[in-house]
This record gives sequence, structure tokens and C-alpha cells, in this order.
Amino acid sequence: MKTILQKPETFKSSRIKPVWCPGCGDYGVLNALDKTFKTLEFKPENIAVVSGIGCSGRFSHYFNSYSLHGTHGRALPTATGLKTVRPDLHVVTVGGDGDGLSIGGGHIAHAARKNVDLTYIIMDNNIYGLTKGQSSPTTPLGYTTKTAPYGVYEESLNPIAMFLSYDISFIARTTSADMKIMQKILTEAIEHKGFSLVYVMSPCVTYKALPYSKLKEITSPLPEDHDISDKMAAFKYAYSEETMYTGIFYRKEKSCLNERLQEVFQMAETSKTTSEIMAEFK
Repeated sequence: MKTILQKPETFKSSRIKPVWCPGCGDYGVLNALDKTFKTLEFKPENIAVVSGIGCSGRFSHYFNSYSLHGTHGRALPTATGLKTVRPDLHVVTVGGDGDGLSIGGGHIAHAARKNVDLTYIIMDNNIYGLTKGQSSPTTPLGYTTKTAPYGVYEESLNPIAMFLSYDISFIARTTSADMKIMQKILTEAIEHKGFSLVYVMSPCVTYKALPYSKLKEITSPLPEDHDISDKMAAFKYAYSEETMYTGIFYRKEKSCLNERLQEVFQMAETSKTTSEIMAEFK
């Protein structure tokens, strides 16, 4: 008798329901990622979702897959270790602007130079939402927060420019308000062989440092003729003062961590044993 494999209707957990505030942009990212997994015809047992701390940290609970809710800012190195020992898994890492760009920001450079074959989704609402509205690295200059009652006095980061300087092999920006485009970008990111970073503008409805009403005003899609292999052009659009561009900024094909490790393992297997090396000194 022929076995018929039934595709799951949803990858979202039937036991644990999202508890984000109604209208939170993270719902859009959750649904887009669910549809992406279905489009790619993945099996739940072949997926691992790793998250850090913050509103986005709950992401790993909401999928019927392997999941790990890690510590603050450490989702990326945890996911790197997982992908190293289980290269067969499709690893997706999830964090926010606080978890990913503040306490965990230093890990991005090293994931980039290793070119770990995983996808990192950073959901940015320009504020610390879960811990009640403190300033984050992307909070606009002058905006009043719990930790800056007279207005934020530090300039906000330019994440896309930073990612480009690290030479991340796939860099894209999208918004949680555009499900169709977000799903398309997530699909391409996960299919990409190497470290892919999808930066999602995901407004908070409680602490409105980035309100939905402003999102459409400040964003525009990248020009259709943008060459995603041209890093200097990507830098130009990242630094644009006219609009915040969305789409795929940069893509580059290069060897990834697991391929390089495999080469090391092969060299180690054919190298001299400790006994053989010691025998040379007799």
C-alpha cells in the first residue's frame, strides 16, 4: 500500500496561542512565517525555531516544531551551535530590536563572518515593548520614553548599513503590514544558502514609537532595477534620507560554516595521530 504524506495545514501550535497585544505587528510575522513553511513544504520535525527575550521571544512557543526560548541576546549563538551539530535542520532565529541590536548585537558580526546557514528575523518596533517602554537602539532621536523622560539623546542605529558592513550574505527589510511581500522575502531568505537576515518593521500598539499610521509614509520599495549584488548601491539606499526602502538590499553566494567545518573534519581524519607525531621526536 502506498503511503500518502499529508502536508500540515498550519505549522502553528494548536496548544499554545499567541498572547501579544491585539494589533501587534508580530502576528503578521507569525502568519507569514507559517505560510512560508507551507510554501517550502517543510516537515515540522525538520524545523527549529530559536528565540531570545522580549515580545518576540515567545515566537518559538507558537510553532509545532523544535523550539528553544533562550536567554536575552543569545538566540543567535545558540542557533549557530544548533545548526553546527544538526545541519539537516532548517533553523530560524527570532529576536527584537532590543534582543538583536542591543544586548545581542555583538553576535551578528560573528554569525556573518561564519556565514551560518540560518535565517535571523529581527522585528523592530523602535522600543522595548515587553519591559514597558524603555529606549532601544532604534528609538528615534528626541522621542520620550521611560528611560529618556526628556527625550532620547542618542542617534538611532542604521541596521541595514550595519548589516552590509558585516557582509551578511542576504539582507532584506520589510514590514509586518505587507504580508504578501514579507512572505516572499522570508521564502527567499530561508532558501538562501548562508546567513540571511530579514529586518521587519513591526509596530507596537502599546508603546507607539513606530505607529502603523507612519509606517506607510516613511517606507518605499527599492527600485525594480536595483542590483542586489551591488553592495555600494545597497549602502546608498540604506542611507537614504528621503525614504526607508524595503525589499532585498543585498545577496551574495559564498561558502557557509558547515561546508568549511566539513573540510576541517576531513583534514583532521587524514592527519597524523598523536602517536605518530610523538614518534618523530624519539
